[in-house]
Amino acid sequence: MMPRRSGSQLPLLRTLSFVLTLGLAVVNATAAALVFQTDFGLKDGAVSAMKGVAFGVDPNLRQFDLTHEIPAYNVWEAAFRLKQTVPYWPTGTVFVNVVDPGVGTERRAVVARTRDNHYIVTPDNGSLTFLAESPGLSEVRLIDTAKQRLKGSEESYTFHGRDLFAYVGARLATGKLEFRDCGVRLTNDVVRLSYAKPHRSGDTLIGSIPVLDVQYGNVWSNLPKRLFQELKPVVGESFQVRIAQGGRKVWEGRVPFGETFGAVPAGQPILYVNSLLEVALALNQGNFATANHVASGPDWTFEISR
Repeated sequence: MMPRRSGSQLPLLRTLSFVLTLGLAVVNATAAALVFQTDFGLKDGAVSAMKGVAFGVDPNLRQFDLTHEIPAYNVWEAAFRLKQTVPYWPTGTVFVNVVDPGVGTERRAVVARTRDNHYIVTPDNGSLTFLAESPGLSEVRLIDTAKQRLKGSEESYTFHGRDLFAYVGARLATGKLEFRDCGVRLTNDVVRLSYAKPHRSGDTLIGSIPVLDVQYGNVWSNLPKRLFQELKPVVGESFQVRIAQGGRKVWEGRVPFGETFGAVPAGQPILYVNSLLEVALALNQGNFATANHVASGPDWTFEISR
């Protein structure tokens, strides 16, 4: 039989239980998170297999999705989505990026630590391009693929997302693997994708279209607000906008500058500053990219002039 507890013991037990629960909540709240990005989509079990590996490392590890809808093999877009997202996560967050058209080849598998102390576990194929520029990388380590991989996966060569990156990311996020123990420190730079940096030529600003705001078809440039302000824009003023691919004009027209989409009637274009504080182009309640056959990538240019 269980011993009976006196009434005087019950408040103490309740207090101890509350303290224990609160303590566990604090521990869980301060544990690092693991965030996944892939080009796998969700039609099969690939993403679930990666999360299963992480769950096996620690069932209490918090796992999140950045996106699994990166276009297949599109390292450029993967790099931009990391730029768009990483800075808004708490210090210590670990990101696993698996957009890896070179899986199984001699391309390097690395863990990068940013100057803001976020960690990215990724193939070194250009995915770190924008983070290397801002906030910058404080250190990059080459993953020792012989030691730091899921046990039993030694004969698998085409799913490093599951066998290597998810496993290393989960162990790093839970403290079961120290950053310094991932592998040797790299002394040369990571792979970077080439693209036209935003600049001013006279009264014309010239940049590229890194990505689209895909849900709505808004066209995002890499022209920063600070550069746009050199033209001294006034809300309501119209600017000449030219979009080209590989030097071939795709669209050109005059567009008013506004602070909100509602500054123009539905179906009309507007020039605005997006959530990353970069200049963008949209149709109010419409899809500019689809309507005008605009896409994105390093060969697309975006020009603004008076």
